[in-house]
Amino acid sequence: MTKRILIIGGGSGIGRALASELSIRGDDVLIGARDTARTAADFPDLDVVHADLGDEASIAALAEAGSFDAVVSLAAAHANGPVGALDRQAVEGAFGAKVVGSILLAKHLAPVMRPGGVFVLFSGVAAWKPAPGLAVMATTNGAVSFLVEALAVELAPLRAVAVSPGIIDSGAWDGMGDDAKRQMFEKTAGANPVGRVGSPADVVSAVLLAIDNTFVTGTTLHVDGGGRLG
Repeated sequence: MTKRILIIGGGSGIGRALASELSIRGDDVLIGARDTARTAADFPDLDVVHADLGDEASIAALAEAGSFDAVVSLAAAHANGPVGALDRQAVEGAFGAKVVGSILLAKHLAPVMRPGGVFVLFSGVAAWKPAPGLAVMATTNGAVSFLVEALAVELAPLRAVAVSPGIIDSGAWDGMGDDAKRQMFEKTAGANPVGRVGSPADVVSAVLLAIDNTFVTGTTLHVDGGGRLG
């Protein structure tokens, strides 16, 4: 059965892979983005609407786009660095994109979700394996995992599921340069129980599980190769 799915933050490597897979299987995919012109150029065959998780009016307007079977948010804003050097505005932006924005998506879109509908929110391995310089990332990712538990109870029978990727070869690390990226991936693979880094397809399969399995709610799907255990 065809599903109607809204993806917030579809411009990432994982977002692109997800949008492509959903389209291939025949779902009706809507991309929400701040820069609609650039995103429309990237997704010429999909519908694109304005969505800024820092602007509640923008989020509320999404409800006018119709009903959804799933809302997937990959939105993130980074505020990495030593705690002593963190900028308050950047920290607030990180929480706004990942935590406050997710709450507002639930606030405004729950009324237009179809039966069996689900909010799929992105957490991340840093919440379970914190590192120096990643205090904000660890905290926002952890908050998302607690949020889906709360939403699963409050919005029931609608569902809420978090997906927590580990190190994924999604293009996000390409700016490191080939040698640095290769060394980091080799180190990660050596420490992961599964012996490799992840691919966008690994994460997409977890999102599809969250969307399709209507008996899954209030939980976090870890897609990190066991990296959080090391």
